Amino acid sequence: MTLAELDHGETPAVAAALARCCGASAWVSGMLAQRPFGDRAAVHAAADAAFAPLARADLLEAFSHHPRIGDIAGLRERFASTARWASGEQSGASAADEITLRRLAKGNVDYEARHGHLFIVCATGLTAGEMLGRLEARLMNDPDLEMRTAAAEQLKITHLRLDKLLEVSP
Repeated sequence: MTLAELDHGETPAVAAALARCCGASAWVSGMLAQRPFGDRAAVHAAADAAFAPLARADLLEAFSHHPRIGDIAGLRERFASTARWASGEQSGASAADEITLRRLAKGNVDYEARHGHLFIVCATGLTAGEMLGRLEARLMNDPDLEMRTAAAEQLKITHLRLDKLLEVSP
């Protein structure tokens, strides 16, 4: 999508494109309300402004739009609209050995049981072992701290995906 399309495109198409960057409908609405952006820097500033007021329910909605770290099969099946982006973001997991994948799977279950939401990490550039290390390090965090940490990771992912969305723009 070009910046011009993001700024002036039909609202349903732009909303769908933005939802690929962050699945929180309140964030998408906040972004739509700030159009036109004019340049990439303004898009990113608007993303931060739309993200700042998100409540826990909004963050959980955003998290629900991600596959579990290391769940390559689930990624392909359930997340077709973002599968290419997410598989690139999680490419370190695709080369993981079986033991690491099993530890990631168990860690995801343990994390979700403790925190009530999916483990979110900006996985771009991380190996499977690094993702596992971050999961295990964050597993015992206080739930409030962990929600803030996961939200910060979601925002990093959102910015990366906005860049991917606009990568064809001049």
